[in-house]
Amino acid sequence: MDKIDEEALAEAYNRALALEKSGDIEAAVKAYEEVLAIDPEDHGGAAVRIASMGRGETPDKAPDAYVTTLFDQHAEVFEDVLVEQLEYHVPVLVRQRLQALGLGPFKRLLDLGCGTGLTGGALRDMVDDMTGLDLSENMVEVAHDKDIYETLYVAEVVDFLEDNDDPSFDLITATDVLPYLGGLEALFFGVAENLDPGGLFIFSSETLPEETLAGRRFMVGPHQRFAHADTYVRTRLDETGFDVIEMTDITVRLEEGQPIAGHLVIARLRG
Repeated sequence: MDKIDEEALAEAYNRALALEKSGDIEAAVKAYEEVLAIDPEDHGGAAVRIASMGRGETPDKAPDAYVTTLFDQHAEVFEDVLVEQLEYHVPVLVRQRLQALGLGPFKRLLDLGCGTGLTGGALRDMVDDMTGLDLSENMVEVAHDKDIYETLYVAEVVDFLEDNDDPSFDLITATDVLPYLGGLEALFFGVAENLDPGGLFIFSSETLPEETLAGRRFMVGPHQRFAHADTYVRTRLDETGFDVIEMTDITVRLEEGQPIAGHLVIARLRG
């Protein structure tokens, strides 16, 4: 951010937020466009905020700079906020469903978007060797201090899957990744390329009512995260070579005290 006028950026971003909060959508969109002009890498997530207001083109993913900044800033308080305040319990649900279905133990886990290691910690006694990766270096540092994973990487998920030369995995998890991705083609293909035949892919997603999605495969919801239609998720899995073992309706987390609807998906790569 050396070449960015940070004072101008802060002024434009705060003005955009105030306009958005006041309900002046058109003025807010113009202000966020000014933010993007100052900061093309979009550390503040202006593009997803514009999309969440129903304006502009829906981006295919949240900007890497935005995701990195967001989680770097919250790494130290991440678990307290997410688990205690927002009641995020997806990693525990993953463990419960694997046990209920009699799946496991596993030899090698790849934990995409590992964060501070919540999923890794929940599955540690079910897996021999664990690899975690996250775009946020600060989150990876917290996970490293817990000594959960044998291997940790700081990387963008799809880039890692495309470039990975490590041996394949029999379990890949992505428990808070899809809310920051719109299109799923590259992610699902990359997972398939790194998974043993018959291996499991487990992930969570957020969704919205059909009338809100209005036929769209995905959209940016009111809280600046991506929501996916369950039909799109199922179709993409099938076309990428996965069979869905189960797709469970879950409450992913709370937002402003209200439950956020989503799915927990367990899929198996065809042999």
